[in-house]
Amino acid sequence: MKNFSIICLLLFFLLINLKEVKAGTQNKVNENTRIFDVINNPLFRDYGRLIFPLNSSYYGGDTLENLSLTWYSNIKPARTVEIVNYMLSQVQRGSKIFYRIYPENDSRREDTGLFFFRGDKGAKFAICNAGGGFVYVGAMHDSFPHALELSKRGYNAFALIYRTGSDTACEDLARAIAFIHEHAEELQVDIKNYSLWGGSAGARMAAWLGNYGTESFGEKVYPRPSAVIMQYTGLSEVTGNEPPTYNCVGTLDGIANYRTMQKRINRIKANGTNAEIEIFNGLSHGFGLGEGTVAEGWLDRAVNFWELQN
Repeated sequence: MKNFSIICLLLFFLLINLKEVKAGTQNKVNENTRIFDVINNPLFRDYGRLIFPLNSSYYGGDTLENLSLTWYSNIKPARTVEIVNYMLSQVQRGSKIFYRIYPENDSRREDTGLFFFRGDKGAKFAICNAGGGFVYVGAMHDSFPHALELSKRGYNAFALIYRTGSDTACEDLARAIAFIHEHAEELQVDIKNYSLWGGSAGARMAAWLGNYGTESFGEKVYPRPSAVIMQYTGLSEVTGNEPPTYNCVGTLDGIANYRTMQKRINRIKANGTNAEIEIFNGLSHGFGLGEGTVAEGWLDRAVNFWELQN
């Protein structure tokens, strides 16, 4: 009888484990997974709708393999799959991956927030801001990959989902900076020497917050970033208040002219501020991490630039 009870107990635990394995398998995605199914996965609760652009007219394709985003090049399906599976695995192990940055009674709350890609406890943080012409947020190619790679290197990285429009986008980034400072203990991040990252419209946001500070966009004064990392944006203004700035862009970018970016970097350097630019021959707009291109490895060099400013 005792042996029978032990066998029954073992069978019970085996069934439980099989169910967990099956559930875990069902909640893994591959290149054939439908975008609709990712958005509506119950594990993502009310924020699954924010993983892809809210305005569906700015992305195409019905599966992760054939995802396309307006104005973006070099989208890697394997990277898209990796990001979604990372999010799913974090949620399944009980880690919170999405934070609302506005209070519950604030109308700005619904379409904004921070996706958190955890690095080492107590490590400093970066906020990554995707582009999209201020009409949509191209996070799946222009901020999620960057945040994931930074987390692999030990940094705590956040990808901001912001409202469209340049003013409201900057307002949301200011709120995100404030939120992280206010919740640093809960998030287990070091708030010193943080950096702001961005591509295209997101790069403008990073530059504007670096120049003008959170106090210019509705928040109280918080420390400015120790570095701004910018990709492919034609911003030309220089105020003299720029933080150390790293830029990269391609010579065939029809949206952000590399000469404009080069002139801006030279003006920042003339003011005595550290600044660098990498110009990649033959690349067009929106190359993201640049995997498989002449830009591959730029993120590591940008990280080194950030570290040198501390």
